[in-house]
Amino acid sequence: MTNQLQANQTYKRKIAVRHTAVIAGCSVLLILSFIISMNTGYTKLAPLDTLRTLFGGGTARENLILFDFRLPRIVISILVGAGLALSGCIIQGVAKNALADPGLLGINAGAGLMVIMYVLFFGTQSLLSVFTLPFLALFGAGITAVIIYALAFKKAEGVAPLRLILTGVAVQAGISSLTTVLVVKLADTQFDFVATWQAGSIWASNWKFVLALLPWLLLLIPYVLFKSRVLDVLNLGDDVAHSLGAAVERERRRLLAAAVALAAACVAVSGSISFVGLIAPHLARRLVGPKHGILLPTCALTGAVLVSAADTAARMILQPAEIPTGIMVAIIGAPYFLYLLMKSR
Repeated sequence: MTNQLQANQTYKRKIAVRHTAVIAGCSVLLILSFIISMNTGYTKLAPLDTLRTLFGGGTARENLILFDFRLPRIVISILVGAGLALSGCIIQGVAKNALADPGLLGINAGAGLMVIMYVLFFGTQSLLSVFTLPFLALFGAGITAVIIYALAFKKAEGVAPLRLILTGVAVQAGISSLTTVLVVKLADTQFDFVATWQAGSIWASNWKFVLALLPWLLLLIPYVLFKSRVLDVLNLGDDVAHSLGAAVERERRRLLAAAVALAAACVAVSGSISFVGLIAPHLARRLVGPKHGILLPTCALTGAVLVSAADTAARMILQPAEIPTGIMVAIIGAPYFLYLLMKSR
């Protein structure tokens, strides 16, 4: 018995060391991506010039480039990556389906439709629009999520995973059709915005949009981390979760609402960036396992690194032109998604 306890303690220490190493490694990658991104752009800033500007010694031109153009975009890419990754992780846990994510299920499309409609009628330049966009995106995403949940729900078995995927794809197709109808009637300048948004460009790269997005993440991420044990219980199956005292449907609805709000807030400032909510949870699960207490923070870091690195690469490859960040993420995500589909067979 003593040997068994010692073996268990040794195993737990190894797991704790591994988890710490993974978190530290992801943090280092994120810092490296941050540093490289600060020094990336059409206008060159040497590393020493960037460092000097950060500490208040830059010229007016250097301050404009770094603080008004680059840093807001870097911060937004990190926040969006973390938010979309957590949203996908929650949806996968609640639906018990490894192929679920907010983009695939049409939640991003629902949020985006409302954002596009608002921007077409009212523009994006006023301060009011900056802080209104996340609420409108939440409204569109919420309606979409309710429709998908209602159609995928079966009284005898709850949310059927296959029906959830198929319903999400169908709803997404319908929303895309509505968006296409709007696009046909757009003026040239409006069409340029919609095309940029649909490609997943970090179009809202200024500090006002950072301030509009940050409160949502500061409120929702602690709540999601607090509910990590509930996600672990839900993964055991409804019967076991009920026997452990969990209010399954209530907790499922609350977690889905948090996932929808995270995705909507991120989509409002980043456009339609797909695959982050699918890839990041899978990578994090391979690194630290399925327990959500460590999976969720690892997933947030993984998503932040993915979007930050993709946005940096998007600005580097075709200078002075840019590739939309969503396309760079899709270059990674599409093959990985096909791999998951083949593996699931």
